[in-house]
Amino acid sequence: MGIDPILAGARTSRAFRYTSRPMQKQAWTWTTAHFPQPARMVRWGHFGTPVLIFPTAGGDFEEIERFSLVSALCSLIDGGGIKVYSVDALAVRARLSGATSIDEGYDSFLYEDVLRRIRSDCQDERIEPLLVGASLGAGTAMRTLCRHPDAFRGAIGMSGFYGDWEGWFSASGNTMTAGRAGGTASARIEQLKGRAITLGTGSGAYENPTESKRLAEALAAKGIPCRFSDWGAARDHAWSTWRDLLPGLL
Repeated sequence: MGIDPILAGARTSRAFRYTSRPMQKQAWTWTTAHFPQPARMVRWGHFGTPVLIFPTAGGDFEEIERFSLVSALCSLIDGGGIKVYSVDALAVRARLSGATSIDEGYDSFLYEDVLRRIRSDCQDERIEPLLVGASLGAGTAMRTLCRHPDAFRGAIGMSGFYGDWEGWFSASGNTMTAGRAGGTASARIEQLKGRAITLGTGSGAYENPTESKRLAEALAAKGIPCRFSDWGAARDHAWSTWRDLLPGLL
């Protein structure tokens, strides 16, 4: 049996520890109309730019803490540069179990529930979170930005699996945003030109750099700026990669 690529690098997570000063942490659980199970979100930090980090393959809202990604960001969090949020990967879990019509419900959940709660927590009705994800979470981050460039300041995708991204830019592929600000395809593309997008990928074990390169090329073809980084063969599809590199991308 092969090693789960999402768990690769997990054995090194114990090397990361929080600073001696306790990091502020708060969690929320609520009932949402978009899913039968309760929604959960957690926040680390007290001040700064809101950064919403999505789990990987169906992970929960505390996955990034268990794999020490939060610890890797502790200097930025404790210094008040960023506040980090995360939610359960409800859509990815449903997709992995065979459901095929879950993405639009999750899109509405993020836009209507999660965004509203982050803005309320930041006490700013207009604040625009930065979206971040690795592996399947990178696809969620980029899909959400492309559908809602009116609400999010940018996205960082690490070692991403992006799937059928062509529909993200078309009106037919984004019926949930019809009537919202930036709801038309052309308006969204213009808004995306002013957003910060970073795609990074290694070419080591379990990585698929073609995914990120194709998306970067598609963005460039539409005139949407994108910072693309090839981390090379020394970087695997692993938490150790994302812990090392994310602080420098924020």
